[in-house]
Amino acid sequence: MGLLNVIRRLALRQKLPIREIARRTGLSRNTIKKYLRAGTIEPRFSVPERSSKIDPFADKLAGWLKTEAAKSRKQRRPLTHLHADLAALGYTGSYNRVAAFAREWRTARQREQNTTGRGTFVPLAFRPGEAFQFDWSEDFAIIAGERTKLQVAHTKLSHSRAFMVRAYLLQTHEMLFDAHWHAFRAFGGVPDRGIYDNMKTAVDRIGRGKERQINMRFLAMANHYVFEPEFCNPASGWEKGQVEKNVQDARPRLWQPIPNFPDLDALNAWLEQRCLELWQEIPHGRLPGTIADIFAHEQAALMPVPPAFDGFVEQSKRVSPTCLISFERNRYSVPASFANRPVSIRVYPDRLVIAAEGQILCEHGRRIDRSHHLPPRTIYDWRHYLTVLQRKPGALRNGAPFAELPDGFRRLQELMLKRAGGDREMVDILALVLHHDEQVVLTAVELALSAGVATKTHVLNILHRLIDGKATDGPIGPTVDTPQALLLRREPKADVGRYDNLRASST
Repeated sequence: MGLLNVIRRLALRQKLPIREIARRTGLSRNTIKKYLRAGTIEPRFSVPERSSKIDPFADKLAGWLKTEAAKSRKQRRPLTHLHADLAALGYTGSYNRVAAFAREWRTARQREQNTTGRGTFVPLAFRPGEAFQFDWSEDFAIIAGERTKLQVAHTKLSHSRAFMVRAYLLQTHEMLFDAHWHAFRAFGGVPDRGIYDNMKTAVDRIGRGKERQINMRFLAMANHYVFEPEFCNPASGWEKGQVEKNVQDARPRLWQPIPNFPDLDALNAWLEQRCLELWQEIPHGRLPGTIADIFAHEQAALMPVPPAFDGFVEQSKRVSPTCLISFERNRYSVPASFANRPVSIRVYPDRLVIAAEGQILCEHGRRIDRSHHLPPRTIYDWRHYLTVLQRKPGALRNGAPFAELPDGFRRLQELMLKRAGGDREMVDILALVLHHDEQVVLTAVELALSAGVATKTHVLNILHRLIDGKATDGPIGPTVDTPQALLLRREPKADVGRYDNLRASST
C-alpha cells in the first residue's frame, strides 16, 4: 500500500511522467499505467482456492439441504443432525464449517429464486413480569402405539424467556383455557399482559388497526387471571417473535426423536418436567446466567395465581328417546328421567359434564377420535337405564348398556336368568344401587355367590347386615350379633336354688 501511495503522489501531485515514475520505483510502465487507470487506492490480492474437509461431502450435504428445504418447516432436521450424519460417513470437520456451507448454499439458492430478506426489525425489551407470549404449533408423538397429530400450546415469559409446552388433540376453547392454567401454575404467577396472534378462539372479528372484537369466553378467562390481552397485526408473527422461535427450538429439543408414551397425560407430565430441566441448561442470551437464573428474579414480579378458571364451553343438546346425546361423532348416555328433554353439556378438555335445571346430572370421560375412518362410539352408563329397566325387565337380557356390568353382577345375572322370574329379581338387585352405595351392593352379591345362595332374598339379607355393621361370615355360618340396645348393663348371677323354690311352690 505504501508503494501505491508513492505512485499516486508522484503522478497526481508532482506531475512526473510515467517513465520517470518507473525509474524511481523500479516498476514497469505498464504496471504504473494499470494502477493509475484503475484508480486503485489499496492493493487487492486474489485468494487462492484451498481444499476443505467438507469438499468430499459437498454434493451429499447439498442434496440433504435440498431435501430438507422441500419439507414443511416443522419437519426439517436441524444442522446439528446433518453434521452428525456426515460424521457417521467419515467427515472429521467441525460443525461451524457445515453451518457456513449451509449459509452459502441458502444464499445462493435465495439469489437464484430472486427472493429478498425477511425485512428490518427493532429489538424489543420487556420488564420482569410485564408480558408473556402464546402460540400454537402442530407436532407428532406416538400415543398408545399410534402416531398422533398433536396441537401444542407454547407459553413463554417475555423477560426471563421461561417457557411451558403442553400437548392437546384439538385447538378449542377448553384446551386454550387449560393450557393457560397449567402454564401459570408452572410459572407460579401471572404477568400483566398476554401477546397473541389473531386466533379464532380469542378474536371474533378483526377491526381496523388494533381494534378487535374479543371472544367473550376468552375475555372472561383474561379477566379471571387479571391480565390484558394484546393481539398482533394480521400476518405479523414477528411481533411475538420469542414464542415463534420457541416453536422452532422445541422441535429438536422435545419432538425429535418422536416421543412415545402410553397416553396424553404421561406425555404432558414429561413435557413439563423437560421444560423445567431446559430452563437450567439454556443460557438467557441477553442477560448473564441461564433462563432459570433470570426467572428466579422475575417470579417475584408476577401476580399470584388465582384459582383455576372454570374453563368449560357450554352447548345445548336434546336427549334422544334412547337416553343419549351426540357430541363430536360419539354418543353419551344420560339418566332416563331426562329422555326427550333439553340438557346442557359443559365441555372440558378431559370430560363432559351434563347439567339440567341447575343441577349436575352425570359426567363422562371425553373421547376424542381424530380419525373419521373409525365408526362412532357410544359410551353407556348402565345406571342411567335402571328406571326404564324396572318397567321393562326383559330388556336386561340384550340391553346394550348392560353388556359391561361389574363382574359380580354379571355372574349373578348368568345364574338368575336360568330360572323363571330371574330377570325380575336381577332387576330388583341392580336397582339397589339407586338407594345404596354400589360397592356395598356389589360386596353383598359377591358374598351371596361365594355362599352358593344366589337369590334376591339372601342378597338383601347380607346387604342389610352390611349396612347395619354386623358380621356376615363365621366358621359355621353367620353369627348373631346382639343389638346395642339389648345389651345388659349388669349381668345376673346364676342361682340354682331358685329352681327348688319353684318346685316347692308347685307342690
